[in-house]
Amino acid sequence: MKQINFFDTPKVDQVGINDRISRITSRSIKDEAKMQGLYMILNMIDLTTLEGADTEDKVKHICYKAMHLHDEYPGLPTTAAVCVYPNFVKTAVNELKGSGVKVASVATAFPSGQSSLEAKLADVKLAVENGADEVDMVLSRGKFHSGDYQFVYDEIVQIKKACGKARLKVILETGELGNLDNVRRASDIAMHAGADFIKTSTGKISPAATLPVTLVMLEAIKDYYYQTGRMVGMKPAGGISNSKLALQYLLMVKETLGGKWLNNTYFRFGASSLANDVLMQIMKQKTGNYQSKDYFSKD
Repeated sequence: MKQINFFDTPKVDQVGINDRISRITSRSIKDEAKMQGLYMILNMIDLTTLEGADTEDKVKHICYKAMHLHDEYPGLPTTAAVCVYPNFVKTAVNELKGSGVKVASVATAFPSGQSSLEAKLADVKLAVENGADEVDMVLSRGKFHSGDYQFVYDEIVQIKKACGKARLKVILETGELGNLDNVRRASDIAMHAGADFIKTSTGKISPAATLPVTLVMLEAIKDYYYQTGRMVGMKPAGGISNSKLALQYLLMVKETLGGKWLNNTYFRFGASSLANDVLMQIMKQKTGNYQSKDYFSKD
């Protein structure tokens, strides 16, 4: 495996990060731009069901919602993807056939990542053979905290190879990384190992996605792009439940990476509950009134 020195990664300017976040969150957005942003957000959401009690019927329901966010108002986009466990990938593939909605699957002993490489590769193989377009793996945080960055890098390389044509998202689980310098280092490791996306969180612990953490990851993506010319996607996941906050994420992406990243090929939200709030805001813009939450399906 390639030997890379990940001990010498850039230090994060915490004060600078906080200042940029403060300026972004104080920004106002005009109605026309807001509506454009809301449609964009819907098309960037990965609807997700990752519970021990998941059933085929639940997966079918979430696939239907991904394609039909609000049938009363035609012209709404689909979501970007539906994310499920590997054993439900076939069900999702069948339900979403011809829709353009991708099927993503978590793998590699999600959410802890505490398993052997052999078991993780088998997990990925199952997802890919069942038809997954995307694989969401979890970073080995224990090895990372032990300073064994080469192990972390090599493991991602192996998982990426096992993905074949499926795109690989590497979940850093930033809430367990401890500080922003570690977030930056983990981002660099994942990208150099071949990640197509870097993702903040599993959604299973708190804190999950935050604006400061996401900005650090976006800056890492920008630096990597300048070094290599390869575009890597970004996915904040967990804790993003309202439209105002999601719009702030879009502003941050545009100002840090530019318009080329403002599509679901390179930016996603891992926030199923966000879809209903965005729909409520769109209906408010269209009709002048808020619809009750009862008008929207619960995920």
